Amino acid sequence: MLTRLPYDELVAAFRWDLPERLNMAVQVCDEWAMRDPERVAIIDLSEGREEVTYSQLRRMADGLARGLQARGVSRGDRVGVLRSQDAWCAAAHIAIWKLGAVSIPLFKLFRHDALDSRLADAGAAWVVTDEDGAGMLVGMAAQALLPDILTLDEAPFEPVPTGPEDPAVLIYTSGTTGRPKGALHGHRMLTGHLPGVEMSHDFLGQEGDCLWTPADWAWIGGLFDVLMPGLALGVSVVAARLGKFTPEECARIVREGAVRNVFFPPTALRMLKAADQRIEGLRSVASGGEPLGAEMLEWGRAGFGVTINEFYGQTECNMVASSCNELFAPRPGCIGKPVPGFEIGVIDEAGEVTEGEGDIAIRRGAASMMLGYWMKPEATAEKFRGDWMLTGDRGAWDDGYLRFVGREDDVITSAGYRIGPAEIEDCLLTHAAVATVGVVGKPDALRTEVVKAYVVLKDGVGASEDLAGELRDYVKARLAQYSYPREVEFLEALPMTVTGKVIRKELKARAAAEAAR
Repeated sequence: MLTRLPYDELVAAFRWDLPERLNMAVQVCDEWAMRDPERVAIIDLSEGREEVTYSQLRRMADGLARGLQARGVSRGDRVGVLRSQDAWCAAAHIAIWKLGAVSIPLFKLFRHDALDSRLADAGAAWVVTDEDGAGMLVGMAAQALLPDILTLDEAPFEPVPTGPEDPAVLIYTSGTTGRPKGALHGHRMLTGHLPGVEMSHDFLGQEGDCLWTPADWAWIGGLFDVLMPGLALGVSVVAARLGKFTPEECARIVREGAVRNVFFPPTALRMLKAADQRIEGLRSVASGGEPLGAEMLEWGRAGFGVTINEFYGQTECNMVASSCNELFAPRPGCIGKPVPGFEIGVIDEAGEVTEGEGDIAIRRGAASMMLGYWMKPEATAEKFRGDWMLTGDRGAWDDGYLRFVGREDDVITSAGYRIGPAEIEDCLLTHAAVATVGVVGKPDALRTEVVKAYVVLKDGVGASEDLAGELRDYVKARLAQYSYPREVEFLEALPMTVTGKVIRKELKARAAAEAAR
């Protein structure tokens, strides 16, 4: 855990603790199961209240590890986890890591094509899921395993020996070109997240701390900004499967779970602010994904009684910068300062540090940095400029604080989700009526952006609102419920380069002008 020192001293004294033998299953479960077996690991509020201790969580994970091992899963194999927030979701990842295998978090809002493409790319033979998820996997090569059918025994399952660089997690991230890429992480990933998580919650791990997020555990924000760090620090984590986020349900979960620490995505904060939903009893609130601004920070103090700590990172290298009200005052418009252990640079095209605006980049050697993109060495190489990993964001320094300027690419940020336009375009191009299409983000007050598709139809096909609705449903049924185009506009032609590529920059300008009207 971080030592309570002034920020500059904390940074100077920090060293990564990465022993030769390291397995995240031991960090988040086995160590606590041996040290304090009856300590509460997970509080599930989805149906009533169920408390799962570390010893129970270990028993679940060990039984599941045996079940997977009996089905042929071994070191290096990829296994999907398709469950919502519940103890079995946590146990699944732990079991997979104990085998030296690689877990793939999958989102319940994915539909057939989105699931199938990820599982096929990873070469996953098994998916730990529930009855609903098993139905979603019908027709795919990967087989469903429901933990509920397993017979659990009391004999501990000893994890296979792994080290910091051994693969452990494969998280798919949306990009602007091609299908989503899998960011492969090693067992050092959790260690790399801990300083930033502790910092963003004003030294998480205090007596009485209890952690929750409405973000799904299929995303890096839910899985490695909340669930796994909480378990590793001995902080109880609340699980609550929300059909839909509402300010009222949010307040209920915090109240019934005695939650003291929350990670709120920016869209959730906007909904709470719009409803003026005040929440009492919190010790810390963290948020990341988009800059909040001075007005939201001011409302947070009134609505929660605490200062919201913003943090920054991405799937490839997460929790690299953060605010921490107990260390330094926040600066509106800025993300915060580098987390101890991370060297952040604002660099120019030559890879040299610049005093002005430039590309935000992370120096190699950070513990939460990916091993590389799965089976994509060229894409991995393109992610780096010398010793710096490019984030794809533009920024500048402001008296030691990192100020976010904007993204370099066309990734759409909508309601906290990062959505790659290429996957939506590829899906729409399979529709019989579509000749060509360009997808961009259109500015939106609540969601930051909404997905908008500009569509050119094939000869003889007439544009209509019914067809626009059909295209929306077409994407929703195949990719994910959150990534379909909320707006569809038909054009006679799209702006193209001489090589035939859609010029998204012009479409984005058009969408921005529409939003401004």
